[in-house]
Order: sequence, then C-alpha cells, then structure tokens
Amino acid sequence: MRVLIVDAQALFRRGLREHLEASGLDVVGEAEDAAGAVALSAETEPDVVLMDISTPGGSGIDATRKVRVAAPRARVLMMTVSAEEELIVDAIMAGACGCLLKDSEGDQILAAIAAAAAGESALSPRIASALIERVREHEPPPGSSAADRPTLTSREHEVLSLIVEGKENNEIAAELVISSETVKTHVSTVLEKLEADNRVQAAVKAVRAGLV
Repeated sequence: MRVLIVDAQALFRRGLREHLEASGLDVVGEAEDAAGAVALSAETEPDVVLMDISTPGGSGIDATRKVRVAAPRARVLMMTVSAEEELIVDAIMAGACGCLLKDSEGDQILAAIAAAAAGESALSPRIASALIERVREHEPPPGSSAADRPTLTSREHEVLSLIVEGKENNEIAAELVISSETVKTHVSTVLEKLEADNRVQAAVKAVRAGLV
C-alpha cells in the first residue's frame, strides 16, 4: 500500500513514517504544504494521502480538491487534532474519505488507512459522532419542499439511517437480517441517489436534507 504524508511538522512526519514503514506500508513521499501535496500526488500516485487539515500554503481542504484531480485514484484521509474541528464537514464534502485524530493509536491509524484504500469511509468514532452532531446543530433545517430530496425505498432508508449511525456493512447486514452483498448493493444505490462519493458524505447529505 502506497502512502503519502502531508504535514507541516517534520517531527510528526518522521514518527508517522517510521510507524507505517515498520508495519509494511510503502511511504512514497512527504510534503510539508499544499503545493507539495498536489505535486507529489501527481508524481507518485499514492493509494492513500494522509493530509493535515491545517496544511500551510492553502488549506488541507483546498489541497484535497486539487489532489482529487491530480491523482484521481488516491484516497485522502484528513488528519486533525480535534474532533470538534469545524472544517471537518468541509473536508468531507471536498472529497476526503474520512478524518483521523492525530493522537490516534498506531493500530487505529493503520486500520483507517486500510479502510481508505479499500474504498471505505474512515472516521475516528469521536469524529464521526462530532461530525453528525455538528451538522444537526449548525446546519439550517430543511425546507418544507421535498422536491429536491432523492426518493429512497423503505429498505434504502433503513440502510441510510444505519450508515448515519456509523454502522459498517456487516453490522447493517446483521441488524436487517440480510446478506452483506445485499447491503453493498443498497449502499451503492444510496450513494448514487444522494450523489455522494462515500458513506460519510452520504450521512452529511442525509442529515442536511432531513432524510434521517
């Protein structure tokens, strides 16, 4: 698995690199700012980009948008020091597949990278909870018109509600007593109807639209 690290602090990058390489990952480069992140992403084509949300030279959010263009197959995993970070929602909507607290344990970091590389959403539990709560509290309530809301079947709505709760496919399958393959099909359909790149975007859009 090829990983690019983007963070302004050389000491943090060095420690993270050593941990990842000791765990068998291939760290293809390090960048200290947004411009370097975009250039190295295009040059090295990493599987996962670990991006500091406060990256200098342009925010990590702007850098994420540009990385998505420069290296379309790369998955961007945002790193933040606080689960209450107000920019997390913007980062997810910019195309980040998840967010990870910078003080996460080594195993949590590896699990998040693996999830991101596999096309799944990766969020620290504290961030997932804070993210949805922030959207519920601070986003304006949906209007009375449902014209712009996607039409979901009852089963798709059940799946979406469980996605918002942070459930993974196997947990959704167990709760709804259906196969994991059926869950994957429903999740794909829900993402398509919500025009979401990933499960976290779908959860945010669902809360914003008053679907759950």
